[in-house]
Amino acid sequence: MAAAGLRLLGAVWLFAALLLRLGAAAAAAGQAAVAAVDGRRAIAATGEDFVCATLDWWPPDKCDYGTCAWGRAGLLNLDLSNKVLLNAVRAFSPLKLRLGGSLQDKVLYGTAVLRRPCTPFVKNESEMFGFTHGCLPLRRWDELNAFFHKSGAKIVFGLNAMNGRVLLPDGSMGGPWDYTNAASLIQYTAYKGYHIHGWELGNELSGNGVGTRIRAGQYAADVITLKTIVDDIYRSNPSKPLVLAPGGFFDPGWFTELIVKTKPNLLNVITHHIYNLGAGRDTNLIEKILNPSVLDGMVSIFSNLQGILKSTGTSTVAWVGEAGGAYNSGHHLVTDAFVFSFWFLDQLGMSAKYDTKSYCRQSLIGGNYGLLNTTTFQPNPDYYSALLWHRLMGTKVLATTFNGTNKIRAYAHCARDSPGITLLLINLSGNTKTEVSVTAQAAPAAGAHKHGARTGYTTAQVSVTNQAAAAGEHKHGGRRHGRKFGHAPAPGFAAAADGATRDEYHLTPKGGDLRSQVMLLNGRALATGADGSIPRLEPVKVDAAQPIAVAPYSIVFVRISHFHAPACS
Repeated sequence: MAAAGLRLLGAVWLFAALLLRLGAAAAAAGQAAVAAVDGRRAIAATGEDFVCATLDWWPPDKCDYGTCAWGRAGLLNLDLSNKVLLNAVRAFSPLKLRLGGSLQDKVLYGTAVLRRPCTPFVKNESEMFGFTHGCLPLRRWDELNAFFHKSGAKIVFGLNAMNGRVLLPDGSMGGPWDYTNAASLIQYTAYKGYHIHGWELGNELSGNGVGTRIRAGQYAADVITLKTIVDDIYRSNPSKPLVLAPGGFFDPGWFTELIVKTKPNLLNVITHHIYNLGAGRDTNLIEKILNPSVLDGMVSIFSNLQGILKSTGTSTVAWVGEAGGAYNSGHHLVTDAFVFSFWFLDQLGMSAKYDTKSYCRQSLIGGNYGLLNTTTFQPNPDYYSALLWHRLMGTKVLATTFNGTNKIRAYAHCARDSPGITLLLINLSGNTKTEVSVTAQAAPAAGAHKHGARTGYTTAQVSVTNQAAAAGEHKHGGRRHGRKFGHAPAPGFAAAADGATRDEYHLTPKGGDLRSQVMLLNGRALATGADGSIPRLEPVKVDAAQPIAVAPYSIVFVRISHFHAPACS
């Protein structure tokens, strides 16, 4: 009996081991999956220069949790002669830069109307945000604009909205905005011929505010004042700068009141900020980034804001004006490492689906979430993610229907400056390779979400086939295996010669370490040249008949030029 029991136990263990080996082999071989892209019409559109980054005011002695991560990256002391900085901005042709941040509402401008010395910020823990007021000397403003002109950047400048306020009984700040100092800077800027894409009023004063707050009705009146100033100063200029506000966290009631009181065209852009992962000191940031439910938590904000704009009869559009994911300067080796590209690219894809016209990443440089390293200026992984998005993803957003694991996220756009589409695939799984086939989706699947199954954003597992084309080939006696191309003008894969290829850009971390600050493109480490030049971002050509192999913990941009999408014509 004992021997028989042992034999039985041994057989069970052998069977379990066999199952584990089979599971591992299946994971290595890859799971098959399909994403259907609806190319008949765009579901949303971004602005032409969707990707944007921020520059902040923080001095070197800005510290969080005992670490001072800003160095000389603030607007008043950034080394504008650095070649990598210049080339990093130039590579976007153009990169939109939003100048602002927490200290924005404590910045004075050294114009003739400022009747006090123009002095820098001084650390003072008793002051809001831990610093006194600081001043932007006109000499520094001239230097910054020379750099912006040389690099081809498009500038949005955040104005101090706190001048003239008085404390109200409810703890908010009231009274009309004293625009004198701000108007003098706008006047000087226009006189000097500096091109400004937009003027934004205030930083994080909406809703409950950060530090303090201003009621929506008063803010609307101040926005109208700014609009009047801009219209007056630029009245002879054929291209007026945009007026943006409030640069704060989304509050449905507050935002609705601002939009209603400035409609239809007194506020060009409504801006909101995103730090949905919590504090930079959180030790669970990576787990949050890899959790689809956490990522999906932003859908409601994008959707709600889109709904408000549609229902109020306004011409105002939405931007994300600042997004660092984790507040208080982020977290070293998380928000400046490869793993953060999962969050960042998912944010770009998700926000675009809800008609967000621009998305400004905190920061271009500074803190632990910069696209560039604060001291060496070397690009962090998210810089290359941003640049690839900018070069490959066009403005028109296409619905992608997905059924399968929620560990794969996918977004499809019309390709930028080329025929066809670009598909973005993000694999949040660390142990499953997914073989993705792309099909043309003629209509939403029964039960699927309007903009894609599950959560209303485009998640996918993808192969390169076409249901409509397959049926057509069968009808005409064509081969049913391998490459299956549709017939224009129906949506799907256009007729193509044998040997058709697609462009793939596979992004992985060096050594497989999610905390690595070195990104590999198709297995090659990305680094600047000795002259500070940005490396070329070259795809691999892949047989279009093969499925897209999405490795564990990887990101893939796929440009499929022979995918015929009427929306992209």
